[in-house]
Order: sequence, then structure tokens, then C-alpha cells
Amino acid sequence: MISGIVSWISNFMYGKLLIIILLCGGIYFTLRTRFVQFRMLKQAFVAIMEKPAEGDGKVSSFQALMVSTASRVGTGNIVGVSTAICLGGFGSVFWMWLIAIIGSASAFVESTLAQIYKKRGPEGSYGGPAYYIEAALHSRPLALVFSICLILTYGFGFNMLASYNLQSTFSTYSFYDPKWTPWIIGLILAVVVGYCLLGGGRRIAKITGVMVPVMGVLYVLVSLVVIIMNITYLPTVFGRIFQEAFDFKAAFGGFSGSCIMYGIKRGLFSNEAGVGSAPNASASADVNHPVAQGLVQVLSVFIDTILLCSATALMCMCSGVEPTEALSGAPYVQAALQSCLGSIGPMFITISMILFAFTTLLGNLFYVDKIFNYIFGHEPSREFMIVYRIVASLVILLGSGLSAGLLWDIADVTMGAMTIINMPVILFLSKYALRALKDYETQVKAGKSPMFHAQDIELPHKVDYWN
Repeated sequence: MISGIVSWISNFMYGKLLIIILLCGGIYFTLRTRFVQFRMLKQAFVAIMEKPAEGDGKVSSFQALMVSTASRVGTGNIVGVSTAICLGGFGSVFWMWLIAIIGSASAFVESTLAQIYKKRGPEGSYGGPAYYIEAALHSRPLALVFSICLILTYGFGFNMLASYNLQSTFSTYSFYDPKWTPWIIGLILAVVVGYCLLGGGRRIAKITGVMVPVMGVLYVLVSLVVIIMNITYLPTVFGRIFQEAFDFKAAFGGFSGSCIMYGIKRGLFSNEAGVGSAPNASASADVNHPVAQGLVQVLSVFIDTILLCSATALMCMCSGVEPTEALSGAPYVQAALQSCLGSIGPMFITISMILFAFTTLLGNLFYVDKIFNYIFGHEPSREFMIVYRIVASLVILLGSGLSAGLLWDIADVTMGAMTIINMPVILFLSKYALRALKDYETQVKAGKSPMFHAQDIELPHKVDYWN
């Protein structure tokens, strides 16, 4: 009964409500910023190299990018993409691309706002949607609701799903026993993640800063090898993507299982643009201008969906293995690689899933760490954090043995609730992000290194920084 209720809520959210909010909001931000996600890509790369000021606890723009990318780049890039193709068809890939391109403008706005309204702390800055909701809208109850949704999404839903997705890749091996193996793998993962969590946020930033680029580059290279091996299939693959994406009669005839719904569902799960998660990492970066970090988050969306999700999709679709509902998830990717690379293929996917799941878990729990600061009004006690991290590790263990369908629906619903709160808020506050963008561009055109002051955009709200 619980599974049925959660599934109904998920279908309602992604059947109408979220599609309207995400597409309309993303289009609005794209037009108002004059296609910032394309115009200022060069400046985004410049912003990544910006060094933080000297001092303990300072997080660079690059480290903040890696934390947010660690959460975005995860099992969704493999299992999420595979599920979308197997259940929604080739056309779902087009809708993934579209939601990422449009959504990157939303990511720019929410991360710029997080920087404007960030707070000072003993270990550097912190912030996110909860902070700009309270500071600008003076609504702590709404900010608390958002905070609870974030904890449910990243502390529970996404982490249980990542744990399940990881253990599911071992199902193709002879030693896999569905009764015991998931729990054993979940226990090992829970222990390793728990150890890293005891090191705090800075250790998470350092670990992800090393692991995310390495695993991302390696995964793309292997995908390119498979695509090149099957290059003759590429025109047919692109033809099917666009043909199925614009087959509106089939799509809207059974919308709950259409390529549009699955493309947007799995695209949003993967890139998180507009959800309100990445701003929590963006606020921790020490930059000279909020727009710099907003531009960096545009790159994070592109890295996740345009690069890594496309790598998975094209690798699978070029392999010649036809997607079916029975292959949904990791088995489709493993079958595709095995057909091209032999027995080494499934092994590579297993290793990739281990790294993807690990960095996803760390990135997710970094967000939860930060939101506790807001709920309590200060950093929680050491005793509380130890108990929380033990619970977080147990949740990872629990997820490894639950039902895939229920876990996907739980993650979709809690993520959808965050988006329903965050998107209207950033639409309302976007004028300040747009003023900041104008200020940034004016300084760049004048040959200056952009520096931000709140009074330059006539910000009416009190902020800890930029005064």
C-alpha cells in the first residue's frame, strides 16, 4: 500500500506539476540571463581557477564544484540513464539533454543567490535555499520544511537508492546470493562511508576533489572506446532518439510511462538543477563575486548530463543490445559493455559503480551536514553528529536490501518536494541574481577582476558578506 501511494504521488508530480515548473522556470531564467549557460562558458572556466583567501576552512570554487558534482555524478549516471532508456525508450535521452540545458540557467540563479545570502561560520561560509528563504522571504517555517525535505532526500532517499544500485551490479556474478550478498555489500559500504564522515566536511571536499575527476575521465574514455567500436550505429541511434522524442502521440497517449516523463525524471535526478541541493555546496566556496560560483555550477550540470549521462546513453545504444524492461538498471549497461569488451565490461561497470556510489554518498551527506547548521542555528554538538553519522550509515545498509521501485519513487518524491519549494522562491528572488550578473559583466568588460558589494545591486536584505 505504501509503495502504491508513493508511486501515485511520484507520477502526479512528474506527470504535470514538475514539468511545468522546471521547463517554464528554466526557459524564463535562460531568456532573462540572455543564455548565460552558453554566453559565459569561457568565464566559467576562469572562475574555477579562482583561489580562496588564505585561512583555515576556506573552500575553493573548484572544491565546491567537486562536492556538488560528487552528488550529481553518481549511480544515476549509470543506472538512472539505463532505466530511462529501458522504460521510456531512446527518446528519453533527448528530454534529459533538454532539461539539463534549460536547467543549467536555474542552477546558475540558485547558486548565485546562495552566495549572496551565505553566512559566516567558524569553518568558513555556509548557506543554501533555507538561508535565502528566511533572509529574503522572512519565512523560517518554509525554510524548515525545505530543510526537512533535503534531509529526507539526501540523508535517506538518495543514499538508500545509491546503496541499492551499487549492490545490484554484483547480481551478474556467480557468487551473488540475493538473500545475503546485498546486506554484506551494504555493510561494507556503510562502514567505509562512516569512517570518512567522521573526518568532517573538509575531508569530504578533499576526497571528492581527487576521486570525481579521475573516475569521470576514465568512464568517458571507456564510453568513447565503445562508441568508436560501433561508430556505424551512431546515425541510427541519433535518428531513433529524435524520432521517439517527438512521437507525441505515443508519448502523451500513455504519459506516465513516456520518454518525456522518464527523461525529465531521470534527468532531474542526475543533474539536480533547480532542486536546491547544489547551492548548499556553492555557498561554502570563497569567491570574490557570487556570479563566479553561479557560472561554476553551470559547468557541474553540463559535466553531469551532457557529458557523463550522454556517455552512458550512447555507449549502451551503440552496443546493439536492445533495451528491455527486464534489463532496466545496471544489467543493461553491463550487457552492453560485455557485448563490446567481453568479461572486462561488467567488471568495469562494477568498479565505476563503487566509485560513483561512494562519492554520491559523501556529497549527499555533506549537504545534510550543512542543513543541520540552519535547523539548530549553530553547529550541532559533537555527540549529535556522531549519532547522526551512525544513523546515516545504517540507512545506507538498509537501502541495499529494499525494493528498487520503492526506492526510486521515494527519491523522486522527496526530490520533487524540494523542487516545488525552491523553484518559486528563486523565481521571486531572481532579480537580485540578475543584477549581480549585470554587475559582474560590467566589471569584466572594463577589464577588472570582478568584486562584489551588496549595495551595488541595491540589495535590501541584511547579509553576512559583501558589505
